[in-house]
Amino acid sequence: MENNNKQQGGQGSVKTKTAEGVKTTFRGGAPTGPRGRRPGGARGKKPFVRAKQEFKEKVIDLRRVTRVMAGGKRFRFRTTIIIGDERGRVGVGTGKGVDVVQSIGKAKNDAKKNMIKVSLEKNTIPHEVEAKFSAARVLLKPAKEGNGLVAGGAVRTVLTLAGVKDITAKCLGGTTNKLTNAWATIEALKRIKPKTARVKFSNRWKPEVESE
Repeated sequence: MENNNKQQGGQGSVKTKTAEGVKTTFRGGAPTGPRGRRPGGARGKKPFVRAKQEFKEKVIDLRRVTRVMAGGKRFRFRTTIIIGDERGRVGVGTGKGVDVVQSIGKAKNDAKKNMIKVSLEKNTIPHEVEAKFSAARVLLKPAKEGNGLVAGGAVRTVLTLAGVKDITAKCLGGTTNKLTNAWATIEALKRIKPKTARVKFSNRWKPEVESE
């Protein structure tokens, strides 16, 4: 009767029917799962932890560009990307490649080369500033705490990744090109001077008062 109640299992195991239920007995060695793997995964290995990225990124423009050559047309992709750590560092970069992944990688490297440091005061800029790049013109005004980020398009993306939370921005130029608007915002941020530098500059040119 015992032989009839025994069934051959997979990978060296034997299943025996008893009054309590089905009992599985393994023949020599630890139990294995399908394809000879041990249940529970690899032993002694640490769980995979994704490394935290230093910069946040956002693609603002992705286009397919064409170049006419002697043998015909050559198609490539051009990507415009903005990266920043939301703590005062931000950069804009462009890259071209035969596919989207390659163009994004080149744009990231270009943005890191063009990284700038912005002087912030309580989540806003210390003074009003205006800048022009090509046909784009951007005006940035500081705002009180709680005002929020009043801007749109590529200007908003640059200011967000730079860590500015309270500001009012306006595009005075007549262009809607995202790349030129982003570079105009970068030029405006470059012109921001910290408070200490402004104090030193103002003290340097004090007029002399003649005593009677």
